[in-house]
Amino acid sequence: MGQAEDIKSKLDIVEVIREYVPVKAIGANFQALCPFHNEKTPSFVISPDKQIWHCFGCGRGGDVFSFVMEKEGLGFMEVLRLLAPKAGVVLKYEKLEDYSQRNRLLDILELAGKYYAHILSLPAGQAARDYLLGRGLSAEIINEWQLGYSPDTWDSLAVFLKARPLSGKKYTDNEIFLAGLITKKEGGRSYYDRFRDRIMFPIWDINNNLIAFTARVNPAKEKTEKTGKYINSPQTKVYDKSRVLFALNKAKTAIRQEDLAIVVEGQMDVISCHQYGFKNVVASSGTALTAEQVSLIKRFTNNIALLFDMDEAGQLAADRGIKEALSQEMNLKIIVLPFGKDPDECLRHNPDDFKKAIEDAKPMLDYYFTKISTGLDLAVLDNKRRIRDKMFMMIDLVSNKTEQGYWLKKISEELGFFENDSREEFLKWQEKNSVVKKRELPPQPGLAAASSPESSREEKLSERLLALLVKFPEFINYSVSNLEPEYLSGDFSRFYKDFIIYYNKTASLDYDNFRLYLESQEEGDEKLLDKLILLGEKDFYDFELAQAKAEVANIIGELKKYGRKLRIQKLQQAMARAEKEGRAEEIAALMNELKDLMTL
Repeated sequence: MGQAEDIKSKLDIVEVIREYVPVKAIGANFQALCPFHNEKTPSFVISPDKQIWHCFGCGRGGDVFSFVMEKEGLGFMEVLRLLAPKAGVVLKYEKLEDYSQRNRLLDILELAGKYYAHILSLPAGQAARDYLLGRGLSAEIINEWQLGYSPDTWDSLAVFLKARPLSGKKYTDNEIFLAGLITKKEGGRSYYDRFRDRIMFPIWDINNNLIAFTARVNPAKEKTEKTGKYINSPQTKVYDKSRVLFALNKAKTAIRQEDLAIVVEGQMDVISCHQYGFKNVVASSGTALTAEQVSLIKRFTNNIALLFDMDEAGQLAADRGIKEALSQEMNLKIIVLPFGKDPDECLRHNPDDFKKAIEDAKPMLDYYFTKISTGLDLAVLDNKRRIRDKMFMMIDLVSNKTEQGYWLKKISEELGFFENDSREEFLKWQEKNSVVKKRELPPQPGLAAASSPESSREEKLSERLLALLVKFPEFINYSVSNLEPEYLSGDFSRFYKDFIIYYNKTASLDYDNFRLYLESQEEGDEKLLDKLILLGEKDFYDFELAQAKAEVANIIGELKKYGRKLRIQKLQQAMARAEKEGRAEEIAALMNELKDLMTL
């Protein structure tokens, strides 16, 4: 067994997909809202028996590898590396070229994290360690979060990394540069360490890969250092700031359990929250929430509570994060601290205050109305209109019509407008300014089109019949006796022929062997088989044999009607051409065939 098959055999596809989207058991299988396109009714089906998945809305499907590749945007080797630890498999790279650049960069960053953590434990890192302890972090928390210190030297990290062999090959300056850890000197070819004399906060992705660092200036140099208080790794092949939430790898289980994600600004705030037992906290690292970050959170909960410093920049970030969260139909609240400028300060003062602030979090629109109306004279009509239009912008982001109606009524009461007038003005505003847009990916070409809304009834019937026969192979002989392959449309006709040939040879239907047989035909029908299996499980999981047989007979009857209708149309067209060209004998033969079809 190859490493890929070994990993696949040890993973439960349901549990892997459950990390990305909530799933629900339906019979022997599972359903979910598709994570690849917007939908209200679940059309995404997972078979734990076959270890496959398919979405009947957008047409995507495959195995556990294809799911993670699609969701994470990774290549096959990167997915192997990601899933291997979950399966308890240690990867062995037989060819150096299979060990991708991404994986080498991740290894470099992992080593760098261990190096910084080690330096923090040495005398050179004592001042940094004292600062962290002075901020209230315990030694256990410092070690758990792998906090570190970058020494006040020019190239000690680079020297360390270049001395570490991997598969007989050392890391190069260019690889360390691509990992974001060293910087090229101006006008020269040499490099120096990007982070020097700084407290290091490792950043992990959701799969526990160390991908970047945030570096805080040495507190002793805080007033004299010319560069920023915090500097971050640059964007690299493994790190995109907009697609990462600090500590989500540690918080995701608690977020699912609490059904709430608390989003704060800074790394110290997150670490303090976790130390005090609030483990469902992540950080946006000082920026507004992005669409990608909201999508990450949505894997585990539909509820977000934003907690930003109550300064101007924090307020602005909250506003942008609000728009992103609401555009993805998240339930959103705002936490206002009763004490301190940030969670860390509030927690050190009184953890109960922080807990109560979470419990008292305000629904977003309540918070927003208060924010934009504070300090304005509501007796002035222009102020009322300004507030109303700003609220329209936020209400428009709320997809639930009932909730929209509630807020239109509420702001009408608050501002002294008639509710009907507000509703009319809101509709006018929407026509001009609506910013809600569906984030849908285009459907996959090919076989997926068979279940799209544009599919013909004949295609849908063909697909449904084959799904029934795959699930209930005991009716294959009945179908063969009553329906010729040409009555099925397109790819389904070819599949039906192969299905009959295979069944006649084996007198049984074994999924794995039939799939191998289809692969040998090199038509791509093994993907259609997976789709049909999941369609059968989705639509017919509770069918008794009698129900299944009745449905097979009904579909065969419908397909024959469509087939006869199509054949009649073709005969009529052929007769018209024969009459035009004066072919009397052909006309007579076509007429007889047409009479036979009309009497059936």
